Amino acid sequence: MAKRDYYEVLGVVRTATEVEVTKAYRKLAMQHHPDRNVGDAQAEVRFKEVTEAYEVLRDPSKREIYDRHGHAGLASAGGGGGDPRSPFHDLFDDLLGSFFGGGVGGGGGRRSRGGPRPGRDIQVVLDIDLVEAATGVKKTQTIPRDEICRDCAGSGARSGTKPSVCRRCGGQGAVILNQGFISVQQTCRACDGRGQVVTDPCGGCRGNGRVEARRTLEIDIPAGVDTGNRMKFTGEGDAGDPGAPRGDLDIVIRVREHRFFHRDGHNLVCQWPISFAQAALGGPLEITTLTNQKVTHDLPPGIQTHEVIRIAGHGMPNFRGGRKGDLLVQVVVETPTNLTPEQEQLFRRLAEIGKTQVSGPRKGFLGKLKDLFAGDGLPTDEKK
Repeated sequence: MAKRDYYEVLGVVRTATEVEVTKAYRKLAMQHHPDRNVGDAQAEVRFKEVTEAYEVLRDPSKREIYDRHGHAGLASAGGGGGDPRSPFHDLFDDLLGSFFGGGVGGGGGRRSRGGPRPGRDIQVVLDIDLVEAATGVKKTQTIPRDEICRDCAGSGARSGTKPSVCRRCGGQGAVILNQGFISVQQTCRACDGRGQVVTDPCGGCRGNGRVEARRTLEIDIPAGVDTGNRMKFTGEGDAGDPGAPRGDLDIVIRVREHRFFHRDGHNLVCQWPISFAQAALGGPLEITTLTNQKVTHDLPPGIQTHEVIRIAGHGMPNFRGGRKGDLLVQVVVETPTNLTPEQEQLFRRLAEIGKTQVSGPRKGFLGKLKDLFAGDGLPTDEKK
């Protein structure tokens, strides 16, 4: 049977944030949890479906592949498209855990079975303009994140009650699956490896053990950052289970386009208008930089339109401490549109010297009217 769209499975739009995806998953997982629907095979299928959708949409790389290529893209990339935690993953975890005394990546944020889960990392995009990227800026950012519910102290159970032992794994947090002649230990899906389930949920957090809160941070962005640069804040992500560390906050910088200056690595590129006289004779050209500084550059005589001049050290800073970029100015020779009589005369004299053919003098309205009523009023070439 064809798989349903993951966004449809979780009931979220394609632009949903990680927080919205997590919120939708928790609600559906609580509703279809096998321990709450004992003997209901359809609920178990639905629980696996929402878990699979969540495992893909919460992972930025998997989500990008899915958005571009759908289920087929995930299958070809080897990510998603099946059970996100197959028995063979758990087999390797158990083997390595027995050899080295713990689960895979013991200090890397992944909990051991039955232990408290660390908080999830949060990723937030922060928009700045090009001037702020060039000079550095402090930004105040409000981050939505999960906090431990005060009503139940994170247990998820209503005050005065406790979570009950998971009946599927007997509180072990893992179940044994037979793969042919091999017995494989797998994390219990019913309790997600915790060994306990909430049967009487807390009213404050609806059994999640966490509530959404907002945290305001002042972020000091260094000069020279570019789109895609990241800033990591340890311990500013979602709260974990009681006794477990918080996740981290990952700020992704996005620099808005400037209407005049364009970035090329550490260099800045712009166009600047010059007159015919400046192009022909050369001379000082005053340019205003991105940071509103006035810089004078000597144009060489005979410069052509679209030639590029380089102004060293007036590009973007290197936030890693390297050399500052340059300002690359493409000159554009402007053609005058409203000549004074004196200017027109000078251009005609210049055309004569250069033996260049040009159109005749322009006549104003009164001159054309005078020609119309001269003689019989016919144009000269029609008089026979």
